[in-house]
Amino acid sequence: MALEMYLDLFSQPCRSVYIFAKKNNISFDFMKVSLLEGEQYGEEFGKINMIRKAPAIRDGDFCLAESIAIMKYLAEKYQTSDHWYPADLQKRARVNEYLSWQHMGIRMHGSKMFWLRLLIPKIMGVEVPKDKMDGALEDLEGSLKLIEEKFIGDKPFIAGEQISLADLVAIVEIMQPVGSGLDVFEGRLKLSAWRDRVQAAIGKELFDEAHQGILASQEMVKNMDSSKMQIFKPKILRLFL
Repeated sequence: MALEMYLDLFSQPCRSVYIFAKKNNISFDFMKVSLLEGEQYGEEFGKINMIRKAPAIRDGDFCLAESIAIMKYLAEKYQTSDHWYPADLQKRARVNEYLSWQHMGIRMHGSKMFWLRLLIPKIMGVEVPKDKMDGALEDLEGSLKLIEEKFIGDKPFIAGEQISLADLVAIVEIMQPVGSGLDVFEGRLKLSAWRDRVQAAIGKELFDEAHQGILASQEMVKNMDSSKMQIFKPKILRLFL
């Protein structure tokens, strides 16, 4: 049985898994899961991942969830180049440090900006109050500053001279608010230069392919059927408004 990957490329973690597998020539069957239409709550997907989130993989009889766990599994199974998840103790520690920080450190802020700018107005039919938007932007800017000053610093990449899982996970998160029309790279020369190095290391064609959907989000949202997204209303009220 071929390796199956359950993905939605509008999701940051799904993009990181997709890019990692493609870049390392790992063969897989792409199993599309539309998160915004709630397909993760279907009976069949529940057999793959009881957590009800993408990405998820099925490798024979073995199912695995969570993007970081998946990429580490693939790196070990397919013996990918060492720079992705270095054997060197301190380099691996740098990768792990970023991967441990990023869940609450950048992901929640980049995702929140995407929801506030695009999805909430579509689903709820209201504009987000300015004070909430300003507060979310301030949180995001604080995280971007930490990425520049602490995690990148004076190095080409987060773990040193070569790209790693940390850079891959970082770039997909930072591109999320870009998809909402917010240019987070404007005025950030260090972050912009790092992005260019990451894009070059991944390959521009693959980078653009993975981000094609998210960068077209503003137009996509205009044509969405908001009735299919009403399942998210309780979550929106609890987390954002």
